[in-house]
Amino acid sequence: MSSLAVRKAAPAAGTTPGTAQGPPLRRRIAFVPTLVLLLGALYCLLPVAWVVMAATKSGKELFSTFTFLPGTGFADNVADLTAYRDGIYWQWMGNSALYAGLGALLSTAVSAVSGYALAIYRFRGRETVFNILLAGVLMPPVILAIPQYLLMAKADLTDSYASVLLPLILSPYGVYLGRIYAAAAVPADVVEAGRMDGAGEWRIFARIGLPMMVPGLVTIFLFQFVAIWNNFLLPYIMLSDDEKFPMTLGLFTLLAQGNSQPALYTLVITGSLLAIIPLIALFLVIQRFWSLDLLSGAVKS
Repeated sequence: MSSLAVRKAAPAAGTTPGTAQGPPLRRRIAFVPTLVLLLGALYCLLPVAWVVMAATKSGKELFSTFTFLPGTGFADNVADLTAYRDGIYWQWMGNSALYAGLGALLSTAVSAVSGYALAIYRFRGRETVFNILLAGVLMPPVILAIPQYLLMAKADLTDSYASVLLPLILSPYGVYLGRIYAAAAVPADVVEAGRMDGAGEWRIFARIGLPMMVPGLVTIFLFQFVAIWNNFLLPYIMLSDDEKFPMTLGLFTLLAQGNSQPALYTLVITGSLLAIIPLIALFLVIQRFWSLDLLSGAVKS
């Protein structure tokens, strides 16, 4: 037998002669987290699939057909939802857009300024302030709801748009993300260079720091918008006029009335489906503002 044949027959390094060479261990281990992620995605998407299918069914089909089979009543459901109380659902949707859009915008602005200041400037008590913010991140919203209501009542602002918007402006989690992102995205050398060129602190923030922080601020805006859009507890405590209700609280009142009027169940399901669409559209619109190169064109320290 030639030496070439002997080399071909020899087992690979690190293996035992006579044993089958299976896939690498890393590949087998990587299969486990992939499977877990797939199961998690299925768990999250299954309710969405149910809502999509249920929204296409009429009142009779909702309780008489297979869960994941489409129905024939989607257009009628949308028409009935629009006609319900002269289209109050769309007023609820507009209120949600106002609360979530304006609230997320103001909260992002406060988070940008606060996070930049905590990351760039050195002052006494900075870490204490940051630790208090971290404590606010860990605080459940239900604990703050009653004190916020009492403050709004003291200022005679309950049952108003301001009673929902004002508590949302300061987000401890948004400020925390703003500081972490500003510390990573805004180099100290760039800030110092701006000072040497004679620029003021506000101009440095507006012309240098803010553009570098845009991807992080988009993330903060998205988080805040989704959180406010889905917020239920704060409007439930603050508001009594149903014309000022956001979509979540309005659908809750419809669901409560469904105990005596089962026909409203189809309206609740259809309204829930329509409420998902603005979130999907928002994500598709703003995702182009995310950037992988956070310091493109800047001087890196």
